[in-house]
Amino acid sequence: MMHSNTHNTNQMMRQVIYALTLGVVAAYYFFGWGVIVQIALAVVTAIAVESAFLSIRNRPIKPSISDGSAALSAILLAISIPSIAPWWIVVVGVAFAIIFGKQLYGGLGNNPFNPAMLGYAFLLVSYPLQMTTWASEFLSFSQSLDVIFNLTSVDSLSGATRLDDVKTQLALGGFISNLELHSTSQAWINLGFLLGGLYLLFRRIITWHIPAAFIAGIVVISSVLYFIDDQIYLPMQNHLMLGATMLGAFFIATDPVSGSTTPKGRLIYGFLMGVLVVVIRVFGGYPDGVAFAVLLMNMIVPLIDYYTQPKVFGK
Repeated sequence: MMHSNTHNTNQMMRQVIYALTLGVVAAYYFFGWGVIVQIALAVVTAIAVESAFLSIRNRPIKPSISDGSAALSAILLAISIPSIAPWWIVVVGVAFAIIFGKQLYGGLGNNPFNPAMLGYAFLLVSYPLQMTTWASEFLSFSQSLDVIFNLTSVDSLSGATRLDDVKTQLALGGFISNLELHSTSQAWINLGFLLGGLYLLFRRIITWHIPAAFIAGIVVISSVLYFIDDQIYLPMQNHLMLGATMLGAFFIATDPVSGSTTPKGRLIYGFLMGVLVVVIRVFGGYPDGVAFAVLLMNMIVPLIDYYTQPKVFGK
């Protein structure tokens, strides 16, 4: 039975990694080889740290490494950080995610928080400058290596994220109607992750509850705000296609370990998470709110599951 469960876990992790491909290719197309370099650094770090920690705990290394969970967490973190972030950013972030988000709780299946988002939040709070400086153009392999390993200046190749631009323009009195947001690189990257998410639904790797509720939460709260003042607040399509919306909806919020486990609970969990994403984006200090929304909702999963347990027939 254990062998069967391990095999199923391996298959599921592999399918999720496959589904990330389109979004990763889109990110590569716009930002260059740094995306691939960060993923490679992240995966190597995850395997090394998990192997070392399992060795310290006197646990078998091969089954935990081969299940793909460490690699998946590493990839999710790597594609969430800037492609030109210094090499130590992804190394520190992945190490933190594996140790404090997974292994200290006993490994896969026991972690109350999403490891990748825990690592991301740690990096964003600790190193805000490096985590909010993005490539402004496609970088070749050599350029990416130069920037990531601090061999050249990053200033001429960097800029703010599109959500950063939006918040800055709004703070200066800019109008939403003048911002052509839906045609940006982030929209294409989100489209890639959306198609990958639909693939996961088709293969029944995930259920529809959390992604649908997550997107519904974003649509409802952003529509209400836009109705209140369409010159200050972004319309829902911008919230849907900017930032890490689709990555969050289909790949992060659907984590089977740290997410809600009941059908009704998944709808509540996803909807509230979508609402939090918009609230953090609009009223918070960070341009995107997916990581913090996920971690906040991870905290109340036990409460949600407790009050949404299906009633036993006859009682």
